[in-house]
Amino acid sequence: MLQPASYALGRWIAPGPEARHIYSPIDGAQSALAGGAQLETSAMLDWARDVGGPALRKTGFHDRARLVKSVAQYIDGRKEELYALNPLTGATRKDGAIDIDGGIGTMFVMASKARREMPDGQVYLDGPMDMLSRSGSFVGRHIAVPMTGVAVQINAFNFPVWGMLEKLAPALIAGMPVIVKPATQTCFLTEACFRMIVDSGILPDGAVQLIVGGIGDMLNQLGPQDVVSFTGSAATANALRQTPGLIRNSVRFHSEQDSLNATILGDDVTPGSTLFARFVSEVVSEMTIKAGQKCTAIRRIIVPDHVLDPVSQALSARLAAVRLGDPSQADTQMGPVASAAQQQDVLDCVARLQAEAALVFGGPDALDMPDHPNGAFVAPTLLACADADAATLVHSVEAFGPVATLVPARDREHGASLANRGGGSLVTSLFTDETAVARDTVAHISPWNGRVYINSSESLAESTGHGAPLPHMIHGGPGRAGGGEELGGLRGILHYMHRSAVQGSPDMLSAISGEWVRGASRSTGPAHPFQRTFDEIVIGESIHTSARTISLDDVEHFAHFTGDTFYAHMDEDAASANPFFPGRVAHGYLLLSFAAGLFVHPDPGPVLANTGLNNLRFQKPVEPGHAVSACLTVMRKTRRTATYGEIAWHVELINQDAETVAEYDLLTMVSYAR
Repeated sequence: MLQPASYALGRWIAPGPEARHIYSPIDGAQSALAGGAQLETSAMLDWARDVGGPALRKTGFHDRARLVKSVAQYIDGRKEELYALNPLTGATRKDGAIDIDGGIGTMFVMASKARREMPDGQVYLDGPMDMLSRSGSFVGRHIAVPMTGVAVQINAFNFPVWGMLEKLAPALIAGMPVIVKPATQTCFLTEACFRMIVDSGILPDGAVQLIVGGIGDMLNQLGPQDVVSFTGSAATANALRQTPGLIRNSVRFHSEQDSLNATILGDDVTPGSTLFARFVSEVVSEMTIKAGQKCTAIRRIIVPDHVLDPVSQALSARLAAVRLGDPSQADTQMGPVASAAQQQDVLDCVARLQAEAALVFGGPDALDMPDHPNGAFVAPTLLACADADAATLVHSVEAFGPVATLVPARDREHGASLANRGGGSLVTSLFTDETAVARDTVAHISPWNGRVYINSSESLAESTGHGAPLPHMIHGGPGRAGGGEELGGLRGILHYMHRSAVQGSPDMLSAISGEWVRGASRSTGPAHPFQRTFDEIVIGESIHTSARTISLDDVEHFAHFTGDTFYAHMDEDAASANPFFPGRVAHGYLLLSFAAGLFVHPDPGPVLANTGLNNLRFQKPVEPGHAVSACLTVMRKTRRTATYGEIAWHVELINQDAETVAEYDLLTMVSYAR
C-alpha cells in the first residue's frame, strides 16, 4: 500500500495516526494511506521565506529558468515511474500523457520563454522609460521584482502532475519558493513526482516543500508578500477567499475554478462535412478523456436547432464505441472517475440536470461493469435541453465527469448569448469556416472567457483541441472560472512578482534595471567594441564614429541598385511638394547601410553575427550634402549559450547639427572568447 509523505524543512514526514484512507477507483480496494501528520506550518513558512527565497533570488531569471529546465529533464528521464502509478488515479495511458508529459512540457516551455523574453538579470522591465522632465534628467519606468514571501499552491485531484508543475515553473522562475498542497485522493502521484524533484538536488534548500493532507491554519499565517494559487471547485475557492488572514493581510489570491465551458457549432457547418466530423470528435474526446474530469471539458454543446438531431445521432454513435474498463489495459479508452465520492457527485448532478434536459445517451442505469462491481465508473452521458431559454441548471450545474448537454440555438447571436449564460468559462470553442461568424462571436463571448478556441477547415491539421491549455496562452477565466490566469507566458510568472514605478535620473534607472537608458552616462572602452569579448564589454560602453557626407550620387546609385526609385529620392519637385520632405532626401535604408560601414570593424573578432534590429525610427530627413555619424551604446547583455551571448546596442544616427535622424536597437551575437 502506498504511503505518500510530506516534505517539510528538508525532511520527509510519513503519514500520521489520523491518515486518510484512499481507495482505488477501479475496484474499491484501499490503495494508499495519506496525511495525518502534525506539520510545523509556521516553521515551513519561515524556512521558505528565509532560506528558499533568498537562495532563489540570488540568481537571475535566466539562471532560474535553467534550473526549471534541468528539473524537467530529470523528471522526463524517469517518467515511466509516474506512468506506472497513473492507472491508480483512474486514468488511462492517454490520459496520463496529458498530465505527466503535459506537465513536463509546460516546464520546458516556461523555461524557454523566460530565457527568450525576460532579461538576464533580477529586474523585469515592464514597458519603456517615460520622460518625466523637460531636459530628461528625471525619468520613470515600471519594473517587476520577485515577491519576498512564499507561494502556497493548492491543486486539484484531476491533474496531480501537470497541476503541480504548471504552477511550480512560473513561481520558481519568478524567484519565489513554493509549498505544494495536492488533493489527497491522487496525492501519491504528485508525491512521486515531487520526490524526483527533491532527489535531483537541483533546487536550493527551501525552494520547494510538500504538504500531503490538511494545511491546518497556514493560510491565516500568510502576509502581503505571500501568494495563494488555487485550482478546484468554486465552492472551495470561495471558502478559502474568506479566510480572515487572507483578507486582513491583503494576500494575493489566484483562483482557477470549475466552469461550464461550451462549444458552438457554426451554422455554416453541414452534417457530413470534415469540420462537422471534427466537431463531433472533439466533443467526444472532451467528454471521455480523464473521464470528463477536466476543468476545460465541454459541458454545453450549442448547435443550430435545425441540426440538433444529426449532432445527437453522431455523438451517440461515437460514444457507444467508447470502451470502459481498467485504465491499465491498453484497449481501455475511458477509466473510472477518481473516487466513489466523485462518482456519486456526478450521478447526483445528472439527476438534477434531467429536470430540464432529456437523456439522449448513457445515464446512471446504462452501465454494466461486472468485472469491476466496486469501481467508480460513470457511463458517458449525453443530454439534450429542449428549451434553452428557460433552462437554468444547464448553465449552472457542472457534472464533473463524462457528461455534456446539447443546447439548441435559433441563430448565431442566440448561440453566443447561451454560451455566456455559464457566467464565466475557461474556454469556449467555435467551429466555423466563416470569418464573419468568428469575428462576431468572439466579440460577443470574449468578456466571459479566458480563451476562445476557433477551429476551421484551414486549421484542422494542426489545432491542439478545445481542452488543451497551452503554457503560451492564458489558462483561467472570468466570473465563475475564478478570475485568475495560471498560465499565459510571462503573465504566469508575473503573478509571483510585484510591479513598482521607479523614478530618478537616467543613471539611477540604468543601474537599477541593468539596462542602459537614454540620458545615462556612457563610457569608452580601450579598443573597438567589436574586437572585445562578451564579458569584456560593459553596459554603457559607447563608440562615436566619424561622419560621412551623403552625396546626390549616393542617393541615385542606391535607388538604381535597389530598385527603390520612390519620388522623394528622385524627383525634386515632387519631393518638395511632400509635407514631410524639404526636397530630395536620402533613403532611410541607405542611412542604415552607411551606418554599418561607419561602425563595423572589418577584422575577425568576438562578434559572430548581426541577428537583427528593433524599434527602428526615422526622425529627420537627410538631404544630399548632409553628413551623418553613428553613436553605438551597449544597452543590454544576455547570455544565450555556453559559447556566446547577445548584446543589444542602442544606435543613434546624428547629422552635422547634432540632431538625431534615426535610431534603433542592434542585436549582435558575441563570443565569450577571442
